[in-house]
Amino acid sequence: MEPTRIGLVADPASPTEIACGMTDLGPPGDEDHKAWDIEVVSEPFTSGSEDVEAAMGRLRDQAGRHEWDLVIGLTELPLRDDDGRYLLAVTDLQRHTAMLSLPALGGFRMHARAPHEVRALVSAMVKPAVLAYPDKHRVPLPRLGGRSRLLVGMVLANRPWLLVPGLKSALVAALATGAVATINSTVWLLAGSLTWWRLVVATLVSIALVVSWLVIDGELWDRPEANSAEARERSRLYNTSTLVTLSIGVLICYLALYVVNLIWALFVLDPAVMGNSLHQSVGYGDLFVLAWFVASASAVGGALGSGLDSDEAIRAAAYSKREEERRNRLARERT
Repeated sequence: MEPTRIGLVADPASPTEIACGMTDLGPPGDEDHKAWDIEVVSEPFTSGSEDVEAAMGRLRDQAGRHEWDLVIGLTELPLRDDDGRYLLAVTDLQRHTAMLSLPALGGFRMHARAPHEVRALVSAMVKPAVLAYPDKHRVPLPRLGGRSRLLVGMVLANRPWLLVPGLKSALVAALATGAVATINSTVWLLAGSLTWWRLVVATLVSIALVVSWLVIDGELWDRPEANSAEARERSRLYNTSTLVTLSIGVLICYLALYVVNLIWALFVLDPAVMGNSLHQSVGYGDLFVLAWFVASASAVGGALGSGLDSDEAIRAAAYSKREEERRNRLARERT
């Protein structure tokens, strides 16, 4: 008996990585795991502004070209039904086509749940009598908590840790600024005069300023392409995920900056010398406060002098940029 030929069409980056990990996926239970022959194609097959049926039609075209028995699209985009509810999956059992929204799985469980959901979708199309989603062509997320789960998945799909190498110029500039500021007696005085809550406010303001600058410099803010409730909601989701992604990435850089500044301060500064200069008692605990203050000041100075270093960092940070690439590519394919 010939194996069932299954096509997985996955968006680039994380969805493709997930899809490539499913090439040896087989039927549930004790069935022959060679019964499924899975092929992965990496390309964006839809855009956020398209309806679900347009994306499903493009998947069916892929299945025809590759002579697949069935096809499943793995997208990093949120999917919405006509009534505005967010969807986990869309299936067309008669045409053996399905689409799975990976962010809707919830970010922290995406890699673990994706194979299970794909297996269920395939089983539903191969053996309709054993449906994972009985009589449902669209699987909505729960109204309570569904949007939050989707947002977490979108942020992790952006992979905020990839911003760290993308901000290397800003980090180098901030480290240079911090190294000089650490040995400045005026900075010692300012750091010693700040209460803990002022230091917290300085941290939050510095991170907010850096994030705002990156959004402006990278042109990462998404604007609705149409004056509709759906377009506005999509832009809100994109922009929220971008801000959270950038905040996490900048926070990682901030913590790294603090650690380096602290090590530098402990290496070059003597609390006794600082105390003599400031005419007050200074201990090693004050160096932790100094490094905290310097990290906030140098983060702003370093980031405002530079932006994101690469297009890859910009694409990793924002759905809006990847959405722009999708639209351009799909427009080229139509011409």
